[in-house]
Amino acid sequence: MLVTEILKDKGDAVFSVAPDRTLVDACREMQTRRIGAVMVCEADRVVGVLSERDVVRAVSASGPEALSEAVGTYMTRDVVFAEPTDTVAMLMSRMTDRRIRHLPVLKDRRLVGVISIGDVVKCQIEEATREAESLRTYIAAG
Repeated sequence: MLVTEILKDKGDAVFSVAPDRTLVDACREMQTRRIGAVMVCEADRVVGVLSERDVVRAVSASGPEALSEAVGTYMTRDVVFAEPTDTVAMLMSRMTDRRIRHLPVLKDRRLVGVISIGDVVKCQIEEATREAESLRTYIAAG
């Protein structure tokens, strides 16, 4: 399965914040949207990702005062991207190797969606279920 197929099912909604917003603003956005990360964008360019892990690291390092500091101070700057033509196996490998849970998807250098580890796991479960059902049907017909 390809990233484009996952986005077709999931949708292409992307939630972002500017790097000058505060961590508490970003946390509220994540809580309201029920998501684990937001893309950090300047104009239409992704400059970072802020995840729940980044927030925990910020508070651990700087205490609760970190929540009033800028997202840009604590965001992950080394963003790993996916492309619409990437396979689920490629995503799993990339996410495992880099220990990340969210991959922004770029098409023609434009942000078109975000794939989470949950999306990848859901895809894998659906694929295994389809394969098992196909085998049951084959065996029953034989």
